[in-house]
Amino acid sequence: MLDRTKPSLAMRDPKLKTARAHKPRHCHLLDRLRKRHFYRWRWLLWLAVSAYLLLPALPPSLRGPGSEPLPGVRIYAYDLPPRFNRGWAAADARCARHLFAAEVAVHEALLLRQRRAGLRPEEADLFLVPVYVCCNFSTPTGLPSLAHARGLLADAVGLVRAQMPFWNRSAGADHVFVAAHDFGACFHPMEDVAMAAGIPEFLKRSILLQTFGVQGRHPCQDVEHVVLPPYVPPEVAPRELPEPEKARRDIFAFFRGKMEVHPKNISGHFYSRKVRTELLRLYGRNGKFHLKRKRYDGYRAEMARSMFCLCPLGWAPWSPRLVESVLLGCIPVIIADNIRLPFPGVLRWPDISLQVAERDVAGLEAVLDHVAATNLTTIQRNLWDPVKRKALVFNRPMEEGDATWQVLKELEAKLEPLRRQGRRRIHI
Repeated sequence: MLDRTKPSLAMRDPKLKTARAHKPRHCHLLDRLRKRHFYRWRWLLWLAVSAYLLLPALPPSLRGPGSEPLPGVRIYAYDLPPRFNRGWAAADARCARHLFAAEVAVHEALLLRQRRAGLRPEEADLFLVPVYVCCNFSTPTGLPSLAHARGLLADAVGLVRAQMPFWNRSAGADHVFVAAHDFGACFHPMEDVAMAAGIPEFLKRSILLQTFGVQGRHPCQDVEHVVLPPYVPPEVAPRELPEPEKARRDIFAFFRGKMEVHPKNISGHFYSRKVRTELLRLYGRNGKFHLKRKRYDGYRAEMARSMFCLCPLGWAPWSPRLVESVLLGCIPVIIADNIRLPFPGVLRWPDISLQVAERDVAGLEAVLDHVAATNLTTIQRNLWDPVKRKALVFNRPMEEGDATWQVLKELEAKLEPLRRQGRRRIHI
């Protein structure tokens, strides 16, 4: 109990009482301000710590507009032996940077996210089987060989089935693979051969992330899948590049790449369904068209000087020029019938590109002249939207709105119907 009869410190020490009595008034004010700031900063610190700990657990609808609305789908990446992934990347630096490198970028981004979250396989909604099938640069041309792809994937699935319980529980329906080659998991660069081979039977119940996509049915997309953009290194888009409508673009229409004078190659197939050959024949001597057949390491600087960048099909309908054009502010002119493009809900392709039917190549110049005279600036402004440009880039680590983030949102949408039925995992 407090002894109220005990004299206070001021009563026992008259000098202290006198000093307080004669303390200047502004000193009392400073004391009060210090206490107020102390409590304010303590309150802000508490809010910051609470937000750091609690915000990731909130549903997107409850987060503030400036916060990162992380996709809720939880993907666990299996830790496979190096011969399935890391060994290929260590053997050749191109593995992580060439046009098929989405298989590496997605794996690395999801693995880092998994480690940060401390995700355990028992908590996962989906499982990534990370196999780098496009990193075998053993062909005479230096392009990836796919002869080993089916066997390597089959070995990975066999290992997962033997060592983990999750594949057998759903027959692989909640497992994700990246198939970034020309015709996805059909694993051949020529369409008729790819179609005849089809997707391996052991992958047909899983989800594929693939660059190949067309309207309608096709044997190489006859499986649950998400269409990815082809990989282009993030640094391709220089920060100092001016807005396209303000830049001096002295090339009207640009294309550099393989254009066969005689399109039928040694295999008996017509490359690009003759489209590139027709482009060269019709516009090769037209001064408005900058068409070049030879490789040139500085071709992206040419794209940054161009108003229109032609994106004709090759063996497959898609190409990295599609992404490079957007990042460099050049309007993509897509010449590939029935192509299905990545992330249409975010990118709104009709607003940022032109599509010309393969049979209408002869009228291409008239189409481009009309756009240049009417709505060129509008398309260029749409093209330069940072949200659209970011959605085409794979960052490591993943960033809000980038290509990996968009993949997770699409995978999350595939889970929603099943969650509404009260089921946490995919069962087909």
